[in-house]
Amino acid sequence: MSFLPFALPEIGEEEIHEVVECLRSGWITTGPRAKQFEEDFANYLGGDVEALAVNSATSGLHLALEALGVGSGDEVILPSYTFTSTAEVVRYLGATPVFVDVEESTYNISIPAIKSVLTDRTKVIMPVHFAGLPCDMTAILKLAQEYGSYVVEDAAHAFPTTCNGKLIGTLDSDVTVFSFYANKTMTTAEGGMLVSKRKDLINRAKVMRLHGISRDAFDRYRSEKPAWYYEVIEAGYKYNMADICAAIGIHQLRRIDAFHAKRRQLADVYDKELKGLPLTLPPKVKDGDLHAYHLYPIRLTEDAPISRDDFIQEMSNRKIGCSVHFIPLHRQPVWRDTYKLKKEDFPVADSLFEQEVSIPLYTKMTEEDQKRVLIAIKDILRG
Repeated sequence: MSFLPFALPEIGEEEIHEVVECLRSGWITTGPRAKQFEEDFANYLGGDVEALAVNSATSGLHLALEALGVGSGDEVILPSYTFTSTAEVVRYLGATPVFVDVEESTYNISIPAIKSVLTDRTKVIMPVHFAGLPCDMTAILKLAQEYGSYVVEDAAHAFPTTCNGKLIGTLDSDVTVFSFYANKTMTTAEGGMLVSKRKDLINRAKVMRLHGISRDAFDRYRSEKPAWYYEVIEAGYKYNMADICAAIGIHQLRRIDAFHAKRRQLADVYDKELKGLPLTLPPKVKDGDLHAYHLYPIRLTEDAPISRDDFIQEMSNRKIGCSVHFIPLHRQPVWRDTYKLKKEDFPVADSLFEQEVSIPLYTKMTEEDQKRVLIAIKDILRG
């Protein structure tokens, strides 16, 4: 029996053909395909946004905070229950990450917890839409307005997710950043997209994306000025997306609605078939909104006949891959030791970590693949 992975990208012939044509064109770094991908993505979202393709969501978050002027003495509020990149970009700029707990009902950042740490040093609130379920953006945006703070959405899991009927990326946040890593709802192999309605932030991020140069390579080669001429106006970074990656993204984006429908179908089957077992099903999205279903996180309850770690091992013994999202940041040595974090201050996130298992959910899963997962889970949890 072959191993059934936790996640697997779905790459079609269109993506393969586009990459081959990109290679044959001779233009493989940032160029016409990256520009097309940016325009297509902005058009998909609507809402008068602009999009900037980057080489990872991490770099997109870094560019977002830099464009907002985050620096030494500033604080950025974020959940402990997230991947380390959410916090590390704050440290890149010499600012201080302020870690808070999440809600039991959604696994997303806790609004009361945000309120408890807001100060005049709070520069940014950075919510993470865990697993593709939207945070309470109405409350977060209201708090930010009251305290004069910015909002940067870590939407690595959240495409396409909606909040109050609007796609994440089109709300009144200052910046939203998406991920196109290999296991996400769509992929460019490696990559991300920075989205904003604010032209000033887009312009700043565009300059800083490529060494602080006033024009990127593609612009230099097609502009009226001499191709060799450029100006370095800031000490920037190397965060541009190559056309090879954008070539994949152009066609993945065209399939995102079909991808989402498949993920939703798989999640609906899990919801139905896993009822009655000693586990807690994932939180549900509010009526009228969309959950991206990037992950399907279950939580083993106290009456489960096996521990979380042993459950994952038993699934592996049956050649089925699972994962854990996340080992919270207050347990990670660099954050725990630097900021003297204690698990007692993050009771919900800590409990989630002890119980959570992300089971396979990806668009290439067949009905037989999902049945195999369900049979294994039922067998293990029924003892």
